[in-house]
Amino acid sequence: MLPLNLRLVSWNVHKCTGGLDRRHDPSRTAAVLAAAAPDIVLLQEVAQNGRWYGNTRQIDVLGDALGFPHRSYFVNVRFGPRRGEYGNAILSRWPLATSANIDLTLPGKKARSVLHAEVRLPTGTGGHRTLHLFNLHLGLGEAERREQLRRLLAARALRSIHKSTPVVVAGDFNDVWGTLGSRVLAPAGLRGPARPLRTFPAWAPLRALDSLWVRGDVHLASLERLRGQRTRTASDHLPLLAELRLFV
Repeated sequence: MLPLNLRLVSWNVHKCTGGLDRRHDPSRTAAVLAAAAPDIVLLQEVAQNGRWYGNTRQIDVLGDALGFPHRSYFVNVRFGPRRGEYGNAILSRWPLATSANIDLTLPGKKARSVLHAEVRLPTGTGGHRTLHLFNLHLGLGEAERREQLRRLLAARALRSIHKSTPVVVAGDFNDVWGTLGSRVLAPAGLRGPARPLRTFPAWAPLRALDSLWVRGDVHLASLERLRGQRTRTASDHLPLLAELRLFV
């Protein structure tokens, strides 16, 4: 088997609106993503259809800018014709064999979900290896977040995957204390960063709201937050860049 190194970005793009200047600018978001040279992108708070956003579909604007033809999108929150709607998105340079949404919404709480997709990675022998992606955006309450992760772990979409099959769970955990992964995901066999990376607010990060965890035959070679003038202004979250190594 041959090693395959791939770059994956996870980012709450805040509807392509700056956290400080409140300026809607998808080209700024696209520039940050392009500079990271990713192979796969997991995005949260991707908007569409609102007058605030020029009635565009941000998944297509960003996908076209990156040259990624393979895309999946699911709406979580709907406001109306002015503010449109937003949800989670996955962009990939490789085909997405399947894509489905897992509802994690708790009674009386804002709609939350996980977007699950299977990526077909090319092998050196002309075949493929499957990588499962789980792109999540959890709730604001600590008990809510814990229950949502427990529901994800119990979901058939994750339970049915063989333990050796590569899996990535990433996104906006809204993890104020930076402990969700170690307390909920690690006991379930997932592996993550040695220490939480502070990603919020982007201009002066104090909280490790975003994270990335893996399971199976995939090695998390590195995980870093991207800091620079554009990342500090393009969203209210900093993006995470993971270097993953698989054997295909």
